[in-house]
Amino acid sequence: MVRFAVPQDAEAINVLRKEVNGLHVAGRPRHFKDGFGPELRDHVYMYLAGGFGYAAVDEEDGQIIGMVMVDYIDRPENPYRYAERFCHIAEICVDERFRRRGVGKALMDFVKADAKEKGFSRIELDVWAFNDALAFYEAEGFTVFRRFLELELH
Repeated sequence: MVRFAVPQDAEAINVLRKEVNGLHVAGRPRHFKDGFGPELRDHVYMYLAGGFGYAAVDEEDGQIIGMVMVDYIDRPENPYRYAERFCHIAEICVDERFRRRGVGKALMDFVKADAKEKGFSRIELDVWAFNDALAFYEAEGFTVFRRFLELELH
């Protein structure tokens, strides 16, 4: 069952977020800091407070097995770009013990329904090249519209 998260869910959400952080640290140790300190732990409370976005969880038998944190983006027009409103998936994670069982799809369906209900034009997310979740995102209908490239200078 996917639902909007409440402050009492913060600890369980952070267990999953810590897992995601570990994946990022392992994949890009020069970019991401090891550990899961107070600032990272407390970041979830901005999403639980609502306003600019939300956190949602998938719960099974009273246990949170997946979570997603979403930003509502409302960009005004500027000299380079038209105005736009969209959702951005900031973080998503399914407990590794529950992967490939439809939890990620249920979270995505929740995000899609919320975005449509609120009249957003699209949903964006970004994924690091080392993350094997790209196939899942593509199966959910996401397509690449922008790429970041780098050149390491040693």
